[in-house]
Amino acid sequence: MTVLRIVPMGSYAGRARAVIERSALVNRRNWLLVVSGVFEPLFYLFALGIGFGGIVGTLTGPDGSPISYAAYVAPGLLAASAMNGAIHDSTFNIFLKLKYAKVYDAMLATPLGPTDVALGETSWSLIRGGIYAAGFLAVMAALGLISSPWALLALPAALLVAFGFAAVGMGAATLMRSWQDFDLILLVQMPMFLFSTTFFPITVYPEPIRIAVECFPLYHGIELMRALTSGAVTWGILGHVAYFAIMVAAGGWFAARRLGTLLLT
Repeated sequence: MTVLRIVPMGSYAGRARAVIERSALVNRRNWLLVVSGVFEPLFYLFALGIGFGGIVGTLTGPDGSPISYAAYVAPGLLAASAMNGAIHDSTFNIFLKLKYAKVYDAMLATPLGPTDVALGETSWSLIRGGIYAAGFLAVMAALGLISSPWALLALPAALLVAFGFAAVGMGAATLMRSWQDFDLILLVQMPMFLFSTTFFPITVYPEPIRIAVECFPLYHGIELMRALTSGAVTWGILGHVAYFAIMVAAGGWFAARRLGTLLLT
């Protein structure tokens, strides 16, 4: 008995690369805006990690040994830079293209499908987040804030973090009704940045707040970065990797589904 598998017309054409190439061409004259996001975490690093760190002194690192406050804060800012770059590109820019510029309507008039658009746009957000992370990682190395060869995996890990946030961010952008709704994105993003152990250990929280913080995606990104840059690598980091793998799969599926609903119906 032959079973026919019916695939919706235009759902996926295997041409997500064309969407990435378009984004690269559009931004070739705006390269300064693309790389500008690397400066924000640098300002935090110099102001808090180095400046305020002179008062704090040392903290206990992931492996139990003392580390400078700058070395403690830097991996958190690395994860945050990947998050910020990915979220910015996968929410504000996607919403503009979807609701006002009508870029995706034009794309779907070609052989591209919603899945191609979702993969292409999240991949471009991943590239942008990776640029931020690579620049910040280079500064960390120049300042001597990396103490392990495991840090070579910090950039791929940052790309995974960026990919997770980009996929979820694009899905969220398809739910936005107006620019005012983006206040909700900032309402989620800012607390994650401040409370996900970016600037202090999780042990300062009471137990209920600690459990809530451990559910934040940025917390898992920061713990992954700290383990790699300090050399405190255990099997536990696979849990952080799995967390972001689920974000990528779930966010990508939801974004493609929403785009198909909005643009093909």
